[in-house]
Amino acid sequence: MDIPTKNTRKILVTQALPYANAPLHLGHILEAVQTDIWTRFHNMNGNQCYFFCADDTHGTPVMLKAKEMGITPEELIKDVLNDHKETYDLYGIKFTNFYTTHSEENKKYSEKIYLEAKKNNLISKEIVEQLYDENEQMFLSDRFIKGSCPKCGAADQHGDNCGVCGASYNVLEIKDPISILSGTTPIKKKSEHIFFDLPQKLEILSKFLHESKLQKPIKNKLKEWLSDDLKKWDISRDEPYFGFKIPEEDNKYFYVWVDAPIGYIASMDNWFKNNNLDTDTIWSNKSNYEIYHFIGKDISYFHGLFWPALLSSANLKLPDGIFVHGFLTINGEKMSKSKGTGILAKDFAKICDPETLRYYFAAKLNDKVEDIDLNFDDYVQRINSDLVGKYLNIASRSASFLKKNKNNLSDNINKELITLLINEKQNVINLYEEREYSKLIRLIMDLADNVNKYINEQTPWKKDLNDAVDISSTALNAFKIITIYLTPIIPNLAENAYKFLNLKNCSFDDVNTLLNGQINNYESLLNRLEPLIIPEEDNMENKNIIDIKQFSSIDLRVAKIIKAEDVDGADKLLRLTLDVGELGTRNVFAGIKSSYKPEDLSDRMVVLVNNLAPREMKFGVSEGMVLASSNDNGIYLISPDKGAEAGMKIK
Repeated sequence: MDIPTKNTRKILVTQALPYANAPLHLGHILEAVQTDIWTRFHNMNGNQCYFFCADDTHGTPVMLKAKEMGITPEELIKDVLNDHKETYDLYGIKFTNFYTTHSEENKKYSEKIYLEAKKNNLISKEIVEQLYDENEQMFLSDRFIKGSCPKCGAADQHGDNCGVCGASYNVLEIKDPISILSGTTPIKKKSEHIFFDLPQKLEILSKFLHESKLQKPIKNKLKEWLSDDLKKWDISRDEPYFGFKIPEEDNKYFYVWVDAPIGYIASMDNWFKNNNLDTDTIWSNKSNYEIYHFIGKDISYFHGLFWPALLSSANLKLPDGIFVHGFLTINGEKMSKSKGTGILAKDFAKICDPETLRYYFAAKLNDKVEDIDLNFDDYVQRINSDLVGKYLNIASRSASFLKKNKNNLSDNINKELITLLINEKQNVINLYEEREYSKLIRLIMDLADNVNKYINEQTPWKKDLNDAVDISSTALNAFKIITIYLTPIIPNLAENAYKFLNLKNCSFDDVNTLLNGQINNYESLLNRLEPLIIPEEDNMENKNIIDIKQFSSIDLRVAKIIKAEDVDGADKLLRLTLDVGELGTRNVFAGIKSSYKPEDLSDRMVVLVNNLAPREMKFGVSEGMVLASSNDNGIYLISPDKGAEAGMKIK
């Protein structure tokens, strides 16, 4: 396909980076489809549009997930990267490059941008107080803390906001905090952190919001944040942490939201250097490239304020636009594993042709920040009505008459109908450009209705062969135009339609060109959908299930507490000395001090996880774990029945 060079735009597009600790769900596919459609459209319209993404690999969750699985973070992110690529490929997502944030390119640009910010006096240090898990020996981010809301008292609330009353608060204010990681009560601990001076960027950010392409509600929200006492941004994390170390600092790491968006540049750099393009030139303030980010509404703060502030601190080009979308709901409900609506993208692709989901999402998407609902009944009805009953119906009902003519097309066509479709080309292009996909779908299906109406009125089945061939040739020329209009949305289905028409992939310039010569025999391109039944076992995004082999690897032993004592400097821990029969003794630290006095535990029989790897703590080495249960009233040690002896293996 020859791409015209006149007025060719050079465009860089990104979507939000999926996190590298879990498979992709349908919410990820919503954003990928929206972005992929826009990218494909621009390339079909003669522009040079490149689509970049990467796995977001750093942070505490990845580190802990790898630890839970008994592998390194590097092994985890490598496996997840392959799975993500395979899943995106199922849905026809055509990246120019899909990379990883755990890369030398990302490390280079993260350090470069940070050091430039530091040189420009945008970096400072402050002492901060955080919650600290003594068992895990790590500071806790908001997501790993739960407790009671300090505003309304609601129990079991996570992080720094309440799901009951909606209040936001400093996580240090949460009542009765518990570490999700260990089940113990965290302590407050101070640490020196590194900050980026966002207030210094107030003028630049105001200018960015005024000039860039952003939906009005997002602009208004970001302006509120700007006027609401913009604060310095904490960009460091303490070890242990999986990420990049901050240069010129000891054991400080970049917060994941620093190097994650820089991963856009890194993914581009990885591809550019193999394609004779210079990253620094393209990201300079004098660049002739347009840069656009597609993101969900929950991360608009980072992309609309933090990201342009970081870029400007290193004198790099700011985005030309940020396109924000809403969340995906399933049958009117928020995506949830427990309710069976946390559907994995790979699982859904086994049930439905992924092209049909691309079409359904397009039929729902627009340029607004609205949530999109995937309703299964509506999904089946729309695919059967639009793609099968309108679009493909044109080809299937026309092909039979051409087959009687050895698949030879006629050039005696109804120019009035074809002109009607051609005249909508600019409208189609404009709707793609503005991401008004739902309006676009309605326009294209109206055109398909006109073509089917033409066939019905002309009744080729009642005509002689020559007239029937003329009518069918007209219909198939219209089918070709509609296929071109739909190609960015259903690229694989369109490719098969082109093969039927004996064409190669077309651009928008080919709308005006008529078919000639022969077509191929028509074969069904899409079957009607049956009512969707999502198997319940496939709905769980992360089944917390182990098999019998995994369970058998856990060595549970009866143990006898021969000594219990307080631990200096620890409010919640007791040191237990355990008799494990012929296996000797074990030293275990247990977070049970709130429920038990040391003198009451002597000779108590407990259950010990005997083959748990020893854990180095500042108080000493913990050589296992005793089993306990807990509720709002306290912690309760689990004890075996009478007659159990120290060292006995639990079956």
